[in-house]
Amino acid sequence: MKNIVRAVTDLDQAPHLHLARILILLHAFRRGSQGGPVEGLTKLAKLDFLLRYPVMLQKALEVRGRSTSDVYLEPHELMSVESQMVRYRFGPWDHRYREFLNILVAKGLAAVSVEGRKVVISITDTGSRVAGDLASSVQFESHAARSQVLKRHLDLSATNLMNFIYETFPEVVSLKYNAPIPT
Repeated sequence: MKNIVRAVTDLDQAPHLHLARILILLHAFRRGSQGGPVEGLTKLAKLDFLLRYPVMLQKALEVRGRSTSDVYLEPHELMSVESQMVRYRFGPWDHRYREFLNILVAKGLAAVSVEGRKVVISITDTGSRVAGDLASSVQFESHAARSQVLKRHLDLSATNLMNFIYETFPEVVSLKYNAPIPT
């Protein structure tokens, strides 16, 4: 049992899974005629929250009157999440976002710029190729499908997405700062 617990802890601490998930998300938002960067760390965090917590994504789609058929919930996902987030100032958050983005930028997979007070996160051509390869792999096909669902149905401004999360998931907003968000 100790080895399983350690393996799960090690997985959450290793950035590779997080980098892949964020890259796939950025790739989904770049594609199509309405594609482009993700504008704001707050927006990235809210989208990543729905990607990490697929049960919450399913509920969000139901609230918006959208089909949940593309969410592809696995039985184990009903009781657990791949990596927990915490409640922070503007809702769901992971304190490692800046670290993850710095790694993606250093590897030439993403670009970050500042426009006024907003951080703009985009994927590079190299990052898009890597994300495409990841998205077509069995390990990340559900992340890719869900990222497309997020792009289609929840590509809102950061403020509107934050307000939607607050309204739809009051149990998350009512947590104390830095409290882990349960499944």
